[in-house]
Amino acid sequence: MARRLRFNGTGSGGGSCPAVYEDLNSGEVIVHGPRLTDPDALAQLQHIDEDEIPIVMPRNTLVDFGPKDRDTEPRILDPETFAGMFTNFQHSAWHLEMRQGYAVDRATDTYAQFVRGEKPTWDMDSSWARTISAKTQDGADVGRVRIVDDPPTEGQLYLLAHAEHNDALGEEVRNMWRADAERHNLPDEDFWIFDSHIVALCLWDDDDNLTGVELISEPARVNQYNRLRDVARHYAIPYRDFVARMAATKE
Repeated sequence: MARRLRFNGTGSGGGSCPAVYEDLNSGEVIVHGPRLTDPDALAQLQHIDEDEIPIVMPRNTLVDFGPKDRDTEPRILDPETFAGMFTNFQHSAWHLEMRQGYAVDRATDTYAQFVRGEKPTWDMDSSWARTISAKTQDGADVGRVRIVDDPPTEGQLYLLAHAEHNDALGEEVRNMWRADAERHNLPDEDFWIFDSHIVALCLWDDDDNLTGVELISEPARVNQYNRLRDVARHYAIPYRDFVARMAATKE
């Protein structure tokens, strides 16, 4: 079975070596860096087999990017407590949306309007709208990258329309095809990052209901999610451009 490797990070200031990876299936750690070639140093090594290669790895690289022991019991927040995080964050909130649809969307009047072929009437005075618009008007960075299947699901098409509402609240919305997300090794995880130091990994049931949120604050893991955010933002495109490209392919 092919390994599923996650790039944890590199301590290099100008390149990609040395670097640390984690095997998502086995939990094993894989590193690469400059090969140790000094004969005097090699003579001091013990238990080196012929097929093994010693490499030089700065201590800080392992400290910063090596996986740490995780709590046996993850910290799970209920949806109501999680909702409070949108009031309390200071400077940024960012979301990677990986699912094909969300139950909370399907329960709205705007979703029903969309399915009927009507232009949804967005509520600019909802609790969410007031909270997010106040944050963005105060200078906070709120954004999301939405993954889209080919062809898009009904729920994803609704969110492409809903991006107009997000944009009006001051959010940055980008989109990416799922095939591109897989090509760039984005995980099949739906998560928020608050203030670049707290990750909220969303937990869902089979009907797309949010059942809870795993709170992640361990620095090495948070760093991994921050890197995934940067990858997603780099390769995704603004939602207006995404919609225009979709329309052009149908002509």
